[in-house]
Amino acid sequence: MRLLRQLTLMMALGVRLGPGATPLTAQDPPRDGSRNGSRDPSAYALNDSHFHLTNYVQEGLTLPAFLRMMGNTVGRVALFGIPLQQEWSYRVDGDHGPTYYLGSDSPLYYYSFTDAIIAMAYRALPPEERARFDPMITGFNPADMYAAAHIRRVLKTFPGVFTGIGEFSIHKEFVTAKVAGGTPSLTDPALDSILSVAGEAGLVVIMHSDVSVPFAKPGSAEASLNLPSAPAVPEYLAQMTALLERHPATTVIWAHTGLGRTVRPIGEHVKMLAALIEDPKLPNLYFDISWKVVADYVMTNEASLAATANLLNRYPDRFLFGTDALSPPDTASYFEVFHEYAPLWKRLTPEASEKVRVGNYIRLFDEGRRRVRAWERANLR
Repeated sequence: MRLLRQLTLMMALGVRLGPGATPLTAQDPPRDGSRNGSRDPSAYALNDSHFHLTNYVQEGLTLPAFLRMMGNTVGRVALFGIPLQQEWSYRVDGDHGPTYYLGSDSPLYYYSFTDAIIAMAYRALPPEERARFDPMITGFNPADMYAAAHIRRVLKTFPGVFTGIGEFSIHKEFVTAKVAGGTPSLTDPALDSILSVAGEAGLVVIMHSDVSVPFAKPGSAEASLNLPSAPAVPEYLAQMTALLERHPATTVIWAHTGLGRTVRPIGEHVKMLAALIEDPKLPNLYFDISWKVVADYVMTNEASLAATANLLNRYPDRFLFGTDALSPPDTASYFEVFHEYAPLWKRLTPEASEKVRVGNYIRLFDEGRRRVRAWERANLR
């Protein structure tokens, strides 16, 4: 049975067995006999660039329980909570407290204590297990001019812990409109100040911002904005591009490639991503392919799968795998997105597959760790 599991995983990753081949699978012990954080990071099947330890009511897994889920399959994880708390209004929901933003008409509000929860859980681990996580600061309001001060304060309160900021949301269907206090914007000076401090400190940024309005279709009425027709390009693309150009020193991972439940890949989404990658003014831009919604789009049909595989094979340095798991209840749930992408892994070249699953994470987050620790040494006196 163990051998069957190994062969199944190797097939999913497109590993070819042949004479003299000595592949290292996710279930095998590392060749040097090391364990946990001391294991060669490239020996794992994947690194997870997008994981929520807690849910919208700040409940979830313990890190020891999550480490058991990761096992010898997942090497490192970008670790964060949820920056928003779902309000439980008795007038609206009665005795049934909502646990997800789609489960109530009550608003969401920013919950800054999430950063302390993540930091304390991380600090409680032994050093070899800490090495497998890159905690992220996310408990701030991106429309608040004081958000940058919060980020600096967290770094000073918990030195040696955080590698980046995010996932935080600017435009997110059904979410940002529910947040008490107003909707964030890509043109808000508060967001510029956040990306500036991230660039200064070397923090990796994971940002969710839908590339367009919900249900936008070329030539159709956009009821949500009362516009006569959908624009020729996605509604927020120009604003996003301008924002990134203003912060060339900041490494930004655009979550879900800008897609959402009702922000679908219309028309030329793959060509749009290629154009952004080829833009010489945007060398700091990366994308994650996390979330089951995105995996479903990729697996819709042969054409979408082929287009995605071609894109990743052309630009293997600019994409990262992530699960976007939200405090998963079991191991099967945690690995659902990874396994859904099995046909994609088979279409990628060995080099592209390794970079998207493992290598790009190591490159970006190792550099983030190095730069943030250097910033802390220079500023925390």
